[in-house]
Amino acid sequence: MRKFDTKVQHLKYKVLREVARLHWSGTLLHNSMDVPKMIVPGNTPTMRCCVYRERAILTERVKIAMGGDPNNPNVIEVIDIACDECPAAGYEVTDSCRGCLAHRCEDVCKVGAISFDSNYVAHIDKSKCVECGRCAKVCPFSAIIDRKRPCQIACKVKAISIGENGAAAIDNSKCIQCGACVYQCPFGAITDKSYILNVIDLIKGSENNTKYKVYAVVAPSISSQFTYAKLGQVISGLKELGFFTVIEAALGADMVAQEESKELVEKGFLTSSCCPAFVQYIESAFPDLLPFVSHNLSPMAALAKYVKRTDENAKVVFIGPCTAKKGEMQIEGVKEHVDGVMTFEELQALFDSKDIDITTLEEDVLDNASYFGRIFARSGGLSDAVAQALKEQNIEFDLKPVVCDGIEQCRVALLKKSKNVLNENFIEGMACVGGCIGGAGCLTHGEKNKADVDRYGKEALEKTIGDAVSVLQFF
Repeated sequence: MRKFDTKVQHLKYKVLREVARLHWSGTLLHNSMDVPKMIVPGNTPTMRCCVYRERAILTERVKIAMGGDPNNPNVIEVIDIACDECPAAGYEVTDSCRGCLAHRCEDVCKVGAISFDSNYVAHIDKSKCVECGRCAKVCPFSAIIDRKRPCQIACKVKAISIGENGAAAIDNSKCIQCGACVYQCPFGAITDKSYILNVIDLIKGSENNTKYKVYAVVAPSISSQFTYAKLGQVISGLKELGFFTVIEAALGADMVAQEESKELVEKGFLTSSCCPAFVQYIESAFPDLLPFVSHNLSPMAALAKYVKRTDENAKVVFIGPCTAKKGEMQIEGVKEHVDGVMTFEELQALFDSKDIDITTLEEDVLDNASYFGRIFARSGGLSDAVAQALKEQNIEFDLKPVVCDGIEQCRVALLKKSKNVLNENFIEGMACVGGCIGGAGCLTHGEKNKADVDRYGKEALEKTIGDAVSVLQFF
């Protein structure tokens, strides 16, 4: 069965797999530049104009798979030499231009960027155009289009521009590290840094969990991934890799829902803090609203903190769909609890780097959280969990949530709040459309994932948040 949505994901996976394979054996430092030859053998290019350029780009992918540019704090990076195949962005006149006599496009252009040739066909002078779009609006034939690159369309916070060399450039002050551009780039020219080598080092350094124990904390959206195998086999695979045990991040979600409901009642208005990309968006675009962000840690960090408080010899690796979690791992208040972050893409590469066929493994059990903790993975789940937490604690509060499915809806809700015209008292902010199941690090994306998460939630033995959290004392 196909493991990835796109061929770009598959290429990225192959690089990660070979880098990980070499690192397990301890030969990466000597052979890392041979990875491109492993992926593109011989002298026949498969994607680019020549095999040498293809290998040069793959070499850059190897560097990012090994942690990327240490001087760039962003977990999202652009491979410049791979980013030149998209057409120039901006307003363009198409073949639909009929050379009409009205010349409305010329009339509305305030900067004199439009001229006409001998056939009266319009042309736009890019050196003068200010991208206002007035010409496109008045053209009766819709002959003027706004051509944008896939990465620019995907980036809803306008953090991507086109540099002088024609490659995409990321404004780190605006970027929320959601990875939408990573998934949408058809050339794989924008990608997320991998810390897969750090995870391998943690596992190898634990000396079979005798020196310290490596805990895998898996996001509830795992239920919609690895569709070619059973979830229990994925859990067995993690232990086969060398993890001491596997815990649901959904248990951390239960903890957060319980505490966040109390904080909401105390403050009267709150925004969620579970999605690091959403929190980062508030920091960059709506800093005045920061006091309203929940002070609770994300489920990942909350559970990691509890694990380390319970086991002083613990190391915690989070595995999920989110590129922004790699950034969250590095901030104060989180980095002391979380030792590594991997995406589902990277986990697949890790399995295959050790030649672990999870479909051949016995099924293990993953049952730590409630239904409500598990549905955090999809849009609306967090609000449902907060409502349930209020109910279970017998707290009288008129919860009025606004569920923001994607960063554009987040922007609308935050803008209303900044203008004091928002009627709701709780903003559930998810930067990815669909919630975590739409994360850039997913193996598969789609509406089916929501049904998988809901089905997984209903399989939980713990039916209430209180029951799930009470288990913590016996953890």
